[in-house]
Amino acid sequence: MAAYDINYYFPLYLYPDTDRAGLFTHHETSERRPNLNPKVMTTLTRAYGGQPSPEEIFHYVYSVLYAPAYLEKYAEFLRMDFPRIPFAADAALFNELAELGALHLLTSPALDSPSCRFKGQGDGRIAKDKKVGLRFEPEKQRVYINATQYFAPVPEAVWSYQVGGYQVCEKWLKDRIGRRLALDDIRTYCRIVTALGGTLVIQTEIDALYQAVENTVVEMSATGESINRGVRAMGVPSDPGEKEGWPSSCPRPCT
Repeated sequence: MAAYDINYYFPLYLYPDTDRAGLFTHHETSERRPNLNPKVMTTLTRAYGGQPSPEEIFHYVYSVLYAPAYLEKYAEFLRMDFPRIPFAADAALFNELAELGALHLLTSPALDSPSCRFKGQGDGRIAKDKKVGLRFEPEKQRVYINATQYFAPVPEAVWSYQVGGYQVCEKWLKDRIGRRLALDDIRTYCRIVTALGGTLVIQTEIDALYQAVENTVVEMSATGESINRGVRAMGVPSDPGEKEGWPSSCPRPCT
């Protein structure tokens, strides 16, 4: 991360500042609390007949943000604004998309049996040499880290998969060139490969469900509610004259 980058962080939970002392500190909760707008939580609880967990909301948002139809339709607006999320009015549809979004957490049980393995004899170090170091062999679906050790199978579509303009599988290893991969590193990389392979499959499933989401959006307040300081839920229009782009049920961006 460069010093000149502009970065925004929206944690799912807020934790108490245990180092801060003050007159009213003892009245504050000692437990973590969800960093979610209570009004949004109330609206979703009413719509679904039960309160979704912060993790379920996170998974759902993640799923929507990976829907190719959503990304293509609102590409121009996503470049200028924080995302606005349509919440499905149907609880079953919400749950289905939340389950698909959960795959991307590397702790997901679905990744306990990775599709990729680390093979070959060696010291587990990622070599710097371009000829016998980090390289991809598409014919054999192998990602070599040195002359003799590799991860396989890694389909070419998975190796080429990009997030934020970076090839995930390549960048993760490039950032560790010269280092020796520990057992946890090997497990993590195998899970990344498995998760990306799953991504290519579930993006099709997400796309198939996404149109139904926009057809049955949970309506928020007249001006819309932010889920937290960055992601905003879609509600009813804040301005009848608002230009085309986001759905007509979408409020103005979060400030």
